[in-house]
Amino acid sequence: MASARASADLEPVGELKFGQVGIANLRLKRLDRDTLAAELAHKVASAPQLFARAPVVLDLSHLPSLPERDAVRELLGTIRGAGLLPVGLAYGTSATEALARELDLPLFAKFRAAYERSGGTPLVEPPAAAPVPAARAEPAAPPRTLPGQVHDKPVRSGQQVYARGRDLVLTAIVGNGAEVIADGSIHVYASPRGKAIPGAQGEAGARIYCQDFQAELVSIAGHYRVFEDIPAELRGGPVQAWLEGEKLLLARL
Repeated sequence: MASARASADLEPVGELKFGQVGIANLRLKRLDRDTLAAELAHKVASAPQLFARAPVVLDLSHLPSLPERDAVRELLGTIRGAGLLPVGLAYGTSATEALARELDLPLFAKFRAAYERSGGTPLVEPPAAAPVPAARAEPAAPPRTLPGQVHDKPVRSGQQVYARGRDLVLTAIVGNGAEVIADGSIHVYASPRGKAIPGAQGEAGARIYCQDFQAELVSIAGHYRVFEDIPAELRGGPVQAWLEGEKLLLARL
């Protein structure tokens, strides 16, 4: 029992990742508000460009049972106290829907995790499929891919460029405080100094390619690194970034 408790103490209380453009998902793994407060404060301090005052959706689906309303209110206060902005609950069971109504919070289906079929009733049961008469097989059409979105003007501080469902190609500088975001990969044929966020909808195969790497923050499918964490030999040179498992790696081109 003691070893199991020690193992649980080593595991983070919550997992904070960006699941879609501009909104983070906090997947809670156990109820420990003090430890959660310390973990979130460390996250915000280590990457304020990414997390300070970021909107957060709270995902309770990985807890053994759904917390009571007052306990969730306290969790929301803990999140606010760390400098984040809780905006709703992740879509889950009918009990989660009822809890969200009690707290006057919206549900975010974008962050729905695998339902706990044994612990709650899904909000919507899929209808039974009607029998389909056999038809002559037709050759499958090749998958349609969108061309990359090209942006040839400077992206200045406070501006954001987003390539939905495709790669983003930039041929001018990305200034400090600017954001370039893509559901696919990002190619920068200039100097990125702001935030570069490929794989914004969770595509782990997305990459960053740039000629003069000086980005203040890079994030792929929710995994991020800030400029201070980048080895000095990679700064200011041609670099690519990609995910390998849960690690965001960088290397010279």
